[in-house]
Amino acid sequence: MSKLSIVLAGLGPRGKFWAEVINRSADCELAAYVDPNPEALKNAQKQFGLKPQFTNLADALKSLPSINAVVLATPPEGRESQIRLACEYRLPLLIEKPLALSLKESAKFVKMAEAANIPMMIGLNFRYLGVTQATLDLIKKDIVGKPAFGHFTYERWRDGTQARLNKYPLEMQQPMLWEQSIHHFDLMRFVYETEPISVYCKTWNPSWSMYKDDTNVSAIFSFANGVTVTYQGTWQSAWQEPHFEWRTDCTKGVIIQKDQFSELNYAKLHDAQLSSIALAPHETWITDTQGVLAAFANSLLRNQPLEASGFDHLKSLAMIEACIISSQEARVVDIPTLFDTTLSLPDS
Repeated sequence: MSKLSIVLAGLGPRGKFWAEVINRSADCELAAYVDPNPEALKNAQKQFGLKPQFTNLADALKSLPSINAVVLATPPEGRESQIRLACEYRLPLLIEKPLALSLKESAKFVKMAEAANIPMMIGLNFRYLGVTQATLDLIKKDIVGKPAFGHFTYERWRDGTQARLNKYPLEMQQPMLWEQSIHHFDLMRFVYETEPISVYCKTWNPSWSMYKDDTNVSAIFSFANGVTVTYQGTWQSAWQEPHFEWRTDCTKGVIIQKDQFSELNYAKLHDAQLSSIALAPHETWITDTQGVLAAFANSLLRNQPLEASGFDHLKSLAMIEACIISSQEARVVDIPTLFDTTLSLPDS
């Protein structure tokens, strides 16, 4: 196999980026579109080229025996039948985050893939941002020492009615946590190279929110390597201008990221000002997604270790579920215990 022939299921906002990225890849080819919406299929043919089109994944896989992999850019609810089909056909899966809207259901899907002996990767594209890789490099090179504590702020007015955005978050439970914070929590694990131990969290919804459930998250995480992180996130900021800052205080200085895609700086203790880190040009939602697809292709075509695996994703999802429990019960939640308990539960 010299090239991956990929079925793309889901042609919403994220699916369109996947179509563009697959088309640009030298290692992959877009073999077919799957979406229940005829208009979405029609638009994809115009924008990304003429390909076989199907309204469901079952028909696509039945009709195209030469397929090598499936990309699921579908909403996180209702994926079980699609994942079962991929397992039945022994097709590797690359799935948009979050895998599902509960840790238990996500664990069930991971076990399904393991039983079928197929790779399952989760599209955690924030790991592949240039600014993320540069932050990790700063830490590994010991420029400012080891991380000790961090403060992560993400404040955004997200107008969920905009045509370019998925609509399902408007009605889902805990949309900020499952759709946005999952990226941020995963980044903490990835960059600090450690696992979470506990969290105390409060979630709520401001009176003006257009979302059905909580869009505000405030949490304090403790990690196994001693790092403590305070987190503040919202999708319903009362100001339309976004605010992002991820500051990490280390043993010899600080790392400060001032934009979710760029503006990385550092300083040592007695420096008079921050030093900026030069980053490669970045095409929003394309460059990072290309990194995800390249990692997936390298695993399948060149036998490199699978990155951002389904099992690894469960550890980030445990942080989400722990936040929900903590907010509901007003207590500190032990994350490893929650993780182990959930994975030991029988599938239903």
